Amino acid sequence: MSEEEPTQNQDAAQDALSRARKQAKDRPKPQRSKWLQRRRRTTDDQRSGAGPDERDPQRVGDVVNQLANEQQWIAPLSIGTILSQWPSIVGDDVASHVIPQAFRSGEFIVQADSTAWATQMRLLTATVLRRLDEEIGKDVVQKVQVLGPRSPSWKKGPRSVPGRGPRDTYG
Repeated sequence: MSEEEPTQNQDAAQDALSRARKQAKDRPKPQRSKWLQRRRRTTDDQRSGAGPDERDPQRVGDVVNQLANEQQWIAPLSIGTILSQWPSIVGDDVASHVIPQAFRSGEFIVQADSTAWATQMRLLTATVLRRLDEEIGKDVVQKVQVLGPRSPSWKKGPRSVPGRGPRDTYG
């Protein structure tokens, strides 16, 4: 009986080991960035030479651009570029009166501080779209929506009452 126990234990251990190996083989491998997967692979046929190599130091901008392409960050980074370079895109005079508000599915929303500047900005939308295509890439922004100034609020203080108020009848 003492001879059977080790063989049963060995069979159980072999079964467990084979199951673990099969599970490890079937498990999907996680995807990593190509930049992180770079490894030094040298064989007898491949040797480093005097020419450029993927193992050479890379410029930070190139690495960031590659990472942005892999992670699909191009559109959000383009919008950040618009916000940071708004005065250089439209000019200092227009930028002091027209402020970027939002970006939704290809539509860039700006708000003017007066109706005159809103009208001026509506006249300049074709030029602004052309400048945006030059700065951040073609067809990232398809439409520019211009909002006028906000109307004054009659709501004063932290509390308000729903329904008709004292200023609902002019006249």
